[in-house]
Amino acid sequence: MTWEILVLVVLAAGLVFWYDALRAREAALKAGKALCERAGVQLLDETVSVVALGLGRGADGRLAIRRCYRFEYSDTGDNRRQGRVVLLGTQVLEARLEWRGDGSWPEVIH
Repeated sequence: MTWEILVLVVLAAGLVFWYDALRAREAALKAGKALCERAGVQLLDETVSVVALGLGRGADGRLAIRRCYRFEYSDTGDNRRQGRVVLLGTQVLEARLEWRGDGSWPEVIH
């Protein structure tokens, strides 16, 4: 009977992680869309993809999952550039667009 409880606990933990990942992805997509709108560029494919996953501590000292998402945007309509959004839990730590050729960063959200 104890292995059944262990299986249920593992399944519950998996469901909690999956739900948290969905919420974080939605927050990253929302931040990416807002950043692209402000910068006057087009978010391509309406999607973000996770490229890094780890643990981090917030300002209050609580442990949370730190995720880095990448997305693509276009500033001319015929090219693809990359942006990124970094989250701690579902809180946006940073959102930025790719480095410009003129030596400046487009808009950054902290």
